[in-house]
Amino acid sequence: MRAVLEARRKVAAVRVGELEAELMRVRADLADAEEVLRRRVIGLEQYLEALAEEEAPAVVTVGPSRRKQVGPRRAVPHRENAAGVEDLSVDYQALMAAALDVGADGLGARRAAVVLGWDSASVSRVEGARARLKRLVERGWLVEEKPGRFMLPTLEQDAADGGRPAVGS
Repeated sequence: MRAVLEARRKVAAVRVGELEAELMRVRADLADAEEVLRRRVIGLEQYLEALAEEEAPAVVTVGPSRRKQVGPRRAVPHRENAAGVEDLSVDYQALMAAALDVGADGLGARRAAVVLGWDSASVSRVEGARARLKRLVERGWLVEEKPGRFMLPTLEQDAADGGRPAVGS
């Protein structure tokens, strides 16, 4: 009887080893797939943004227009061309509110993913949130004083950028 039990233990140990090896392979495949997805999400956002810029009519105005644009518009208008935060989409407004709440600590990409209602454990979702924060920086809505920490511009930064008051001030 002991020999039978020992043989069964050995078979079970071999099976556990095989399953552990398969698990490692599946985890590596999952990490690769998440990275591909992250790149595709960012690429799609960049493509849609470029398409909207290409299709947007060239309008020259003296000051910011309070009228809503007709037709395609930028997902994130440049801050100097916007009447206020209300010109941003709902997701971007939520990110601006979160940046106001965290203050000088700055908003991180993982927290931004949570604000957007996304899974903060997903690398692709965190990177998508980071891309949105970077877009807000490019358009003058936020600043990134420390790498990965996004916050509202200070009054001094606004004065250097043309004298517009900080959002929320």
